[in-house]
Amino acid sequence: MTIFHFIISFILAYLFGSIPTGYWIGKIFYKKNILELGSGNIGTTNTFRTLGPIPGTIVLIIDLCKGILGALMASIWGPTPQWAFMVIGLGAILGHTFSMWIGFKGGKAVATSVGVLLLYSPSMFLAAVIAFISSILLTSMVSIGSMLGFTIVTLLSAFWLHDWLLTTIALILTIFVFYRHRGNIKRIFNGTESKVPFGLGYWLSKK
Repeated sequence: MTIFHFIISFILAYLFGSIPTGYWIGKIFYKKNILELGSGNIGTTNTFRTLGPIPGTIVLIIDLCKGILGALMASIWGPTPQWAFMVIGLGAILGHTFSMWIGFKGGKAVATSVGVLLLYSPSMFLAAVIAFISSILLTSMVSIGSMLGFTIVTLLSAFWLHDWLLTTIALILTIFVFYRHRGNIKRIFNGTESKVPFGLGYWLSKK
């Protein structure tokens, strides 16, 4: 892959990632500006809370696909090394978090990052999903699941796979995800964080 090919692939990945799915669905089908509702985030969780489970599920699927398609831009010129999927996929992650269509605002990088991870390392994708689902079943908090999933990938890539490219990128994304969840962290410690209507945490809160 030449520098020219790399730049074009990265730009295409960014354009895929920058599609503000939650924002457009809210505007077109619900006449609501999701940037002004809930957390002001365009991602899956805020879409679930402000628009409902159907649009939330649609946003989740599309945001995952944005990461997958973004990473795939690395291979449009022919066979490519595995590292290129992760590096080019960063374009999609940047697009999702800083969308050119909505004033460079966006989501928290979770679903799109997981889509990129699926192409780069299916085993790490599985680990992230298991950590995410297990955490939600225990705490009923999506925010904890998101932060734990990124943390697990960072630790496993460093101490199990010894994949320093993934470790470096995962660490940067983990720091970014924790920063984007700073409001959630405050609510977790205050006991006011929103819970999904299932899981042990939700059940205990209703006793």
